[in-house]
Amino acid sequence: MLLETARPATRRAHHDLTAAQAERIRRIRRTGAYLLLIVATAVFVLPFLWMVTTSLKSDAENLAFPPQFLPDSFHFENYAKGWSGNLPFNSFLLNSVLITALSMVGNLISCVLPAYAFARLRARASGVMFSLMLATMMIPREITLVPKYIMFAQLGWVDSYLPLVVPEFFGVALYIFLLRQFFTTIPQEVIDAARIDGASELRILWRIMLPLSKPAIASIMLFSFVGNWNQYLESVIYLRTTEKFTIPLGLAMFSGQYATQYNQMMAVALITLMPVLILFFIAQKTFIRGVTLTGIAGR
Repeated sequence: MLLETARPATRRAHHDLTAAQAERIRRIRRTGAYLLLIVATAVFVLPFLWMVTTSLKSDAENLAFPPQFLPDSFHFENYAKGWSGNLPFNSFLLNSVLITALSMVGNLISCVLPAYAFARLRARASGVMFSLMLATMMIPREITLVPKYIMFAQLGWVDSYLPLVVPEFFGVALYIFLLRQFFTTIPQEVIDAARIDGASELRILWRIMLPLSKPAIASIMLFSFVGNWNQYLESVIYLRTTEKFTIPLGLAMFSGQYATQYNQMMAVALITLMPVLILFFIAQKTFIRGVTLTGIAGR
């Protein structure tokens, strides 16, 4: 009788001990995850903070050894001197805005149409064509730099914005893939109902697919903006006249023959970084939702 009474108590004690151990393990894992996130955040944030503090240092503090993280006094005049100095950053800004805006329009037009075709239209060998398009994503763009330069040089497009803008009107495989994945999440019944009502494919795309695909479109527009706003390699290849330079090329011109004014360079870099940060924080929820849905959905 005593043994039968003691056994349930022993099992309860063992169960309580196991539950306590499991809770302790969960707390350790949670603490480790938080520590890992803190370290990762510091790795990404510290360079940005160093950039901010450098933009507020004096010339002597920039050259000090060992380096100091915080300046003795804040020199906000570095922003005005850097922007309105010897380099025409107002022209660089307008050039970057023009190239970025045209490229974003080109990406939107050239990627929406094939994405809708791959997602909703059934054509012979469409799967093969989609696979070939995805295969182009594995080709490094450095391989195509020389052939593209030869072609644009023969067309007489060197030292103009055409080599930077025109290719954007011929589609980007990554953006087409993301849009196609999102389009497949829209119920087919909605599209069939529109077809029964006599709507054309372009009308279905314009009135149904695009309004329902705002998160995905916002994602590719943000990708397009950041990519073209920070474009340096192709800009330095095709642009020769200083008045046509973009902001990344203007920042590269801060490197002087005898000395580099890092404080003014960092100040201008922060100014040009603001549009990217503002755009991301405004469209953060839409961007994350679009990336999530295009990543986990699709057939």
